[in-house]
Amino acid sequence: MEHLRWRPSVNEREFIESALQSDLRVDGRHSFDFRKLKISFGREDGSSEVQLGETHVLGYVTAQLVQPYRDRPNEGTLAIFTEFSPMADPAFESGRPGESAIELGRVIDRGLRESRAVDMESLCVVAGKQVWSVRVDLHILDNGGNLIDAANIAALAALSTFRRPECTVGGDDGQQVIVHDPEVRDPLPLTIHHMPIAVTFAYFGEGNIVVVDPTYKEEAVVGGRMTATINSNGDICAIQKAGGEGVMSSVVMQCLRIASVKAADITSKIKKAVDSYTTEKALKKVKRLPASLPQKINVTDVTMEDKGDGELETQTVKTPSDVQEISKDPATTGKASSHEDAQPMLAESSNAEVKITSSSGAAGESEEAQEIGSPKSLKDAIKPKHKRKKNKK
Repeated sequence: MEHLRWRPSVNEREFIESALQSDLRVDGRHSFDFRKLKISFGREDGSSEVQLGETHVLGYVTAQLVQPYRDRPNEGTLAIFTEFSPMADPAFESGRPGESAIELGRVIDRGLRESRAVDMESLCVVAGKQVWSVRVDLHILDNGGNLIDAANIAALAALSTFRRPECTVGGDDGQQVIVHDPEVRDPLPLTIHHMPIAVTFAYFGEGNIVVVDPTYKEEAVVGGRMTATINSNGDICAIQKAGGEGVMSSVVMQCLRIASVKAADITSKIKKAVDSYTTEKALKKVKRLPASLPQKINVTDVTMEDKGDGELETQTVKTPSDVQEISKDPATTGKASSHEDAQPMLAESSNAEVKITSSSGAAGESEEAQEIGSPKSLKDAIKPKHKRKKNKK
């Protein structure tokens, strides 16, 4: 399928090379400028989507319990798998991976696994028997050039948001592994020590013209290519020189200095996107209860007037308009049986008859005063027994 790859004409090749000699590129960038980077995440943990210009890569991380290697019984495993779809580029064949797919997987695997970016010992459950095997699948959705850098960023973003189920060891022999459901125990993130960022350089002419992040058309006329994997601390994790023309050592050192600056910038963008995703997901987990509104309680207004020891006292009660009329008259006892328990305790203590009458006229009409009579005055009722005055009949 190599014949299906786009090949520039003589005029297009000369135009691209002459523009690069003037420190200009076809898309308007300078020699050491990256294209616009956009990082987004899916609904599930461990899925990422990266757009680097017109290059579109999807990353997805999964894990399962497997037996470890004999030479490393207490370490988990990390594997990178790439899938090139003909939808992304007609030059890609479906099914069997081509040379470009194998090269892409090896470069990213060397940068992540050989640099010990992910803590493999933390993936061990039972030494020599059960460890976590982490798999990173990279799907190329659109080939706009520089697949290595875009796929590397997608793998790092997916690994940063991935959560593996928590498991414990139990059973009678103490070797039985119990994997807990995410709803029972929160999944655990991976331990990532650093982020190795891949920065690809393209050489034109005799190697004296160098650009960063080549596009699809620039890769068609490139004379050589080199990928440097560096973390934000400036540590070199891997270098890949994919054939082509030779490059002087001074040019390589210059590229490494540029790659160190670009790696720090891309690392900050990945961390910012991951933090935003984590915060948004944490807010969705919080169960927000509706704020309880204060209820308006109607309190009965009571006014008592004391006119003398021998006279009856008057109690004025104001009730809401929606309260049903209550009376202790035998004719209305059956109708107001549900409201008998709400009568004042004063009537029970003084063995008095209570008569409450309320006018149910039009809305907004004032309520009439209600009088409560008692054979004994209220003042005498609350006095001690030895000080009460006996009223003469």
